[in-house]
Amino acid sequence: MSRNFKMVATTIFGLEEVLAEELKNLGAQDVEIGVRNVSFSGDKGFMYKANIALRTAIRVLKPIKRFKVGDEDDLYKKLQTIDWEREMDVDSTFAIGAVVNSKNFTTNSHYIALKSKDAIADYFRHKYHKRPNVDVKYPDLKIHVHIQNDLCTVSLDSSGDSLHKRGYRSATNIAPINEVLAAGLVLLSGYTGDCNFIDPMCGSGTILIEAAMIANNIPANINRKEFGFEKWKDYDEDLFFTIQDALLKKIRSSHFKIMGFDKAPSAVRKATENVENANLSEFIGVHHVNFFNSVKEVFGQTTILFNPPYGERLDIDMQAFYKNIGDTLKSGYPGSTVWFITSNIEAIKHVGLKTSRRIPLKNGDLDCIYVRYDMYEGSRKAKKNNLES
Repeated sequence: MSRNFKMVATTIFGLEEVLAEELKNLGAQDVEIGVRNVSFSGDKGFMYKANIALRTAIRVLKPIKRFKVGDEDDLYKKLQTIDWEREMDVDSTFAIGAVVNSKNFTTNSHYIALKSKDAIADYFRHKYHKRPNVDVKYPDLKIHVHIQNDLCTVSLDSSGDSLHKRGYRSATNIAPINEVLAAGLVLLSGYTGDCNFIDPMCGSGTILIEAAMIANNIPANINRKEFGFEKWKDYDEDLFFTIQDALLKKIRSSHFKIMGFDKAPSAVRKATENVENANLSEFIGVHHVNFFNSVKEVFGQTTILFNPPYGERLDIDMQAFYKNIGDTLKSGYPGSTVWFITSNIEAIKHVGLKTSRRIPLKNGDLDCIYVRYDMYEGSRKAKKNNLES
């Protein structure tokens, strides 16, 4: 049986608790929430499982060394104390990512990455008179150097490419939402596939696809072509396929409708293509519909979740646009729980509805708010009267 070791999963600001819950549900041990990350313990098989199944993780890192560090020269020397032959050969390619938050270092993260690269390359040069090559795009080993004050953590990136690159999105629109954020929005909404789901401004279909994978318990990264750990010296292919097969056996079928609308025919085409890439056409319907001219056509409780324009890249009248959102929801979508994310805090005031939840999140560099509105069957007053009678 392989031993447990410490790992760190990175995420988007505001999704730390969602990621921690995902990890616990998968069977992680020693789960601890940080800022934009969650640490946990598991064995090699669990590392494979985390990469395949986690929806709100960006990377899964495996720390291999921690040490106190004073300056750039000290970093160089201490990196050379690591037994790099355990992780790579002189003919391997590698890449370095660095994050520095320390008064001891006057240089930027890029310089620290270069210093770290030199330390590792020189480690092999001194022993074998040959340096391994750097390959930024397709390295055999991706290494992360994180310096916080006087503590340096050196980790191997088991994910390789960021885990938001699911492998299904070949077509995008003007401001596509990150897949990890989309999955986080769905999970924060509480949607599990037990009711209808509508994205009324679906763009390239990312929220729809993430919702369908959640509804049917399909592993988030099942369409990925490769993970970083597949190039590691200790990669166990049989174990990987055993873990993958076990996750695939847990797929279920949701029988509620998942629908996307968009007023742009080009967006409908792109969303349809991405849905097909994700093998989810039987679960998701994408329609050429202007939300502002629509009404709810499905029966029963419905989750509505969308990412409307913030006014960052599209030139529209935000005040009128958000008022129109509120008017359409009030007149056409009773019996719905509505969620949307925006960085346009002023515009929310014009929706004309009372929020029941407000969650701060990040969308890229933008500070955003994720809001919830409860649209009752009939008016709120009628609902209250029914409860009291």
